[in-house]
Amino acid sequence: MKLKLLALMAALLPVAAMAEDKLDTGDTAWMMISTALVLLMTPAGLALFYAGMSRTKNALNTYAMVMGAFVLAFVVWVVAGYSMAFGTSEAAGIQKFIGGFGNVFLNGIDWKDLSGTYPTFVFIAFQGTFAAITVAIASGSVIGRMKFSTWLVIVALWGLVVYAPITHMVWGGDGALLFDAGALDFAGGTVVHMNGGLAGLVLAILVGKRTGYPKIAMKPFSIIFTAAGAALLWFGWYGFNAGSAFGANAIAGVALLTTTIATAAAGLTWLIIEWIVYKKPTLLGIASGIVAGLVAITPAAGFVSVGGAFIVGIGGSLIGFFGVVKLKKMFGYDDSLDAFGIHFLAGLWGALMTGVLALNDKDLLWDGPLKESGDRMGQFMVQVESVAIVGIWTLIGTVVVYYVASALTGGARVDAETEEMGLDEAIHGERGMNL
Repeated sequence: MKLKLLALMAALLPVAAMAEDKLDTGDTAWMMISTALVLLMTPAGLALFYAGMSRTKNALNTYAMVMGAFVLAFVVWVVAGYSMAFGTSEAAGIQKFIGGFGNVFLNGIDWKDLSGTYPTFVFIAFQGTFAAITVAIASGSVIGRMKFSTWLVIVALWGLVVYAPITHMVWGGDGALLFDAGALDFAGGTVVHMNGGLAGLVLAILVGKRTGYPKIAMKPFSIIFTAAGAALLWFGWYGFNAGSAFGANAIAGVALLTTTIATAAAGLTWLIIEWIVYKKPTLLGIASGIVAGLVAITPAAGFVSVGGAFIVGIGGSLIGFFGVVKLKKMFGYDDSLDAFGIHFLAGLWGALMTGVLALNDKDLLWDGPLKESGDRMGQFMVQVESVAIVGIWTLIGTVVVYYVASALTGGARVDAETEEMGLDEAIHGERGMNL
């Protein structure tokens, strides 16, 4: 199956007023299903995964932060985020960083317009679920001590200041900074996981540690909930990765298989490491390994072989384990639910390994050094450039957004009494479970 750059761009970018006979019902059906699968990942999968790891008194607040992030981020995406990510700008130099503002409130996009072989409206919804889960990932780092009002302001601003420009730079088509450089990111290793994971760490450092951390034991609410969340994430991830082939095609099949291999290998790897190190195989460890594998394979899913999927998955689990168990203790930061340890580090590993392990197959690759001249070292350096630029943009943008949100809400951190009582009752007037 041939997938030339022109065909790829036809799938990625809106193509207005295309003839009705170009619409492919199979591709349309798959993209609508993929959108629903990715949607499931946030208010069900990620919310359960995070809530189960939270303290009992903060479990409902954790779920609310994830679900609240999803609904608000999607609205922000429709209002302006989509335009900034995938619109076009006439201003010289601006196109490298943002798409423009011509499609604010989806202005200028007709319901008949197509993105390649399926409706542009479906593409907008599909990409909106990516925007929503990315900021929701960051919530895991600040659980138990951030005001809900501050969090919602952060969600709204961050989607425009950080997420939309990064999405444009990586996936925005001709003229976009990292797209033109030839960066490979099949489904969001840099755009979603590095971005959300690093934002989480920045917010955690700025808002400060939980009271008593790390001296007081902070036992999770329900590991069963966390495992169920991981299972839902895995299920939904097929929309995330295989959906990023933008059609019911052979490359979607590649992404589906490599995703399954990497995830299974990563879950098994984490289990074995824990069994060796701690003499006990834990359910939380299996669930954590599964998510690390899903994250790691995301940028590489449509580019690597079966062997490459094993390497990406196992390596993602190893580096995720190191981040959660060792790195956090070494530097003393309080990343409540390890968004940085799993999402950023495994995403970084996957993004770099994409340059090393991507098949030199012109029918799979996007334009870049590897496809154009077989220059693997050149491709690896492009991947390094990509993760560096994304990291710098996320770092600076998140700091700015935090301080603006904090100023607007009278400080980002809850008071000591609220933190002691628990955010479920103090903020929401509810309990996660009445026993």
